Amino acid sequence: MNTPNPRVAKLADQIRVVVAETLERRVKDPRLGFVTITDVRLTGDSRDATLFWTAMGTDKEIAGTEAALESAKGMLRSTVGKRLKLRYAPTLTFVRDATPETAKSIEDALARAAASDAEIARRSQGAMPAGEADPYRHSDEEE
Repeated sequence: MNTPNPRVAKLADQIRVVVAETLERRVKDPRLGFVTITDVRLTGDSRDATLFWTAMGTDKEIAGTEAALESAKGMLRSTVGKRLKLRYAPTLTFVRDATPETAKSIEDALARAAASDAEIARRSQGAMPAGEADPYRHSDEEE
């Protein structure tokens, strides 16, 4: 994977900060819940920005937050352009970040594996191997 242009990486970080501040201070949409902008990916020509976000709440509240973000997209784009003094403000695309759900599913799988290991360890307490204790042939045995 190519390392991004340092200017593009810096601009992406600035866009993340501007959008987060604007969502907190200027967007008054009641559907907007507690939103965190987790990452911004900017194309090499800085024309398109993909903003990854997470939100707390029920599925209905998250759907409302998604609608509020789509509704505020134009205002956010113009704010980004003005605050960062860009000739061309990038097109903003909001994508829900699946990282928290993925992390939870991994944690659940690890918990199930740990419980399974504990159950196997509990069952193997005092168990004897099937057959002889040493199933391998040794050179001193007669063949």
